[in-house]
Amino acid sequence: MASLNLVIRPARAGDGASVFEITRDSVAGLAGDFYSEQQIINWMGERTPEFYENLISHGRMFVAVREDGRAVGFVDTVPGEVTRMFILPEAAGQGLGSHLLALGIAKASEGFSGPITVEATLNAVRFYEKHGFVALHRSISSHAVGGATFEIMHMELVK
Repeated sequence: MASLNLVIRPARAGDGASVFEITRDSVAGLAGDFYSEQQIINWMGERTPEFYENLISHGRMFVAVREDGRAVGFVDTVPGEVTRMFILPEAAGQGLGSHLLALGIAKASEGFSGPITVEATLNAVRFYEKHGFVALHRSISSHAVGGATFEIMHMELVK
């Protein structure tokens, strides 16, 4: 990750457009081997930058920002769950995901004593397994907001 020259900081008001773009571009660039073209085209559904601004206002999201100011990844949580984590294709495979996941697990664990869960996109299952998560079962994402439905893997990290 050092070669990326990144700062990971709490998301703040105004980051919604960047987080929207990261999600859209991550799915388009990294999920094509696991989801249909139609699912990828419709993935964002009714999400807007304002949808992400609302999530940011809860104070549980962190973004990774390059020194040029461009955000390249983010993680969001609720107690007990890493709800969203996406990275731009250009930043994937360089350790950023591991750093964001560790931060997400720590944030999701605050005041929560049970296992940490994630609804992993199918392209991310191996990544989460590498970090100690175990697959429980497949279903349709509960985090979808309009648009196409897509299959995910429910996973759990037992602390």
